[in-house]
Amino acid sequence: MAAEKSLSETPATHDYAGGWITEKADSPVPPFLRICYVVIASACVAYLIMFMYGEVGHSERGPLVKQFNQTTFTNETLMYTIAAMAAAFFVGVSIFAAKNPHD
Repeated sequence: MAAEKSLSETPATHDYAGGWITEKADSPVPPFLRICYVVIASACVAYLIMFMYGEVGHSERGPLVKQFNQTTFTNETLMYTIAAMAAAFFVGVSIFAAKNPHD
């Protein structure tokens, strides 16, 4: 019985997704994960902006993609709004990860 700990000595845990994810109370977000949020978010937003009209710079497919874009009337404002929404989401996630949610 000495090996068993009482419930008051064990840290509180929160189970998510039916027990697939377990979080211990007062456990900080690792620094590498915080950096990953910023790097992945930046890469996603950059990719979205660079390729929002397709691969128009490609030597073989580029003219076909440009013709398709002219036919379908791609909305530039909508595309930049979606990129801004993605950037705002990732800023919110980064802020959430930076602060301690257990306070």
